[in-house]
Amino acid sequence: MANAVIVGAGFGGIAAALRLRARGHNVTLVDRCSQVGGRAQVFERGGFRHDAGPTVITAPFLFDELFALFGKCRADYIEFIPLDVWYRFHFADGQTFDYGGTTEDTLTEIRRLAPGDEAGYERMLDHSRRIFDVGFTGLADQPFHSAATLIAQIPNLLRLRCDRTVWQFVCHHLTDDHLRRAFSIQPLLVGGNPFETTCIYSLIHYLERRWGVYFPRGGTGALTAALLRLMVESGIQIRTGTTVQRIHTRGRVATGVELPGGEVLNADLVVSNTDPLHLYRDLIPTPSQPPIFRLKQKRMKSSMGLFVLFFGTDGTYPDVAHHTIWLTERYRALIHEIFHGSTLPDDFSLYLHRPTATDSTFAPAGCDSFYVLAPVPNLRAAIDWATAGPILRDRIVAALDETILPGLPARIRSDFFMTPEDFAQDYLSVDGAGFSISPTFSQSAWFRFHNRSEFLKNLYLVGAGTHPGAGVPGVLCSAKLLENLFDHDGF
Repeated sequence: MANAVIVGAGFGGIAAALRLRARGHNVTLVDRCSQVGGRAQVFERGGFRHDAGPTVITAPFLFDELFALFGKCRADYIEFIPLDVWYRFHFADGQTFDYGGTTEDTLTEIRRLAPGDEAGYERMLDHSRRIFDVGFTGLADQPFHSAATLIAQIPNLLRLRCDRTVWQFVCHHLTDDHLRRAFSIQPLLVGGNPFETTCIYSLIHYLERRWGVYFPRGGTGALTAALLRLMVESGIQIRTGTTVQRIHTRGRVATGVELPGGEVLNADLVVSNTDPLHLYRDLIPTPSQPPIFRLKQKRMKSSMGLFVLFFGTDGTYPDVAHHTIWLTERYRALIHEIFHGSTLPDDFSLYLHRPTATDSTFAPAGCDSFYVLAPVPNLRAAIDWATAGPILRDRIVAALDETILPGLPARIRSDFFMTPEDFAQDYLSVDGAGFSISPTFSQSAWFRFHNRSEFLKNLYLVGAGTHPGAGVPGVLCSAKLLENLFDHDGF
């Protein structure tokens, strides 16, 4: 029986803690936030409840597995509600497109919006399935610690034309510009630029189609509460409101973590669920790191940042779907400015989460709760968020007032927002990035930070910055693949 310390209680850290505990180890989970869940925090303001982090559940079996490790059923702890409309797209010209339900439901919407693209969509879905079979089924829970593992996949990648970007992949199959935009936004959900990210990330489309899209009753906060209950029942020790100061080492071996005040938690193995750039830059002395690894860190680029506006409303907006993607007129140019610009763009596209469409408990009776996310440049851009934040808030409210939330300025209640500076402060996210390392090809698989530290024995990584990447399925798979490493390493 080993002593394990998990640094960070996001979904990846929680999953790693449960998997280690199921193997019979003593496990302590440490997180700087007051609640477990990592970015899946819950905010309460003026009677309105808001999930702060992920709001979409796909591949629910990955959660089911965690409960099954202890002979329990996930449904006894938390209900997953299937959504009929997964996303409603609202375009600048006033057109809408409902995506979700059955394949025939989607084809019906395509016939309404862009007749003639049905066959192209079916070809795209089949291509996405083939990418999924390789990229998710075959590799999502397999470690990439050897370049040979990547080299072995080159024939598959070439056969599936994964040299193309997501945008090129979608344009190859679809002709309508509305549909091209709708089906190329998936990389943005994991921090990637669709004009630069390899189309292996188009597997997300088939992943959604394979298992559907769900909302946990009570929200993501209720899901983290269910996982907390499972951890407590399983005997995992949990310490919140505690920030790990550094990783203790002896030679090239991780031996524990140091907490505020000098307290040390000794461990036989350490699992980090923090941003890998923070882990290696701030928690492990640089002189102990090989020069070639320091070069790897230097070349790594963070994802874009996020501006998140939370608010409630007097009255409801029943015509607004649970998930809405609100797209401005510009697409390629705006995304370029978000990822490569040095200032805040003049316009924005938005993701709106209206949980009260499914669960009325998120707001007082007769009211709505909203979370509105805008991708923005990360902290490498020269943006003074103390000034820009309130301005962007007002611009977003005005834009929604003019389109899908009429009368919003007079009806908005208890609003507040988070900027990339909050992500840096609250979650220790380098550059205030919304999704850790950007998922470009040169920062994926073997090129990404490895799940077993490249130079420290008994240090393992889970979460958005390691393989397979960001998104709830990705971070859960990052913990699942540790099982292979633990078997090999004797844990």
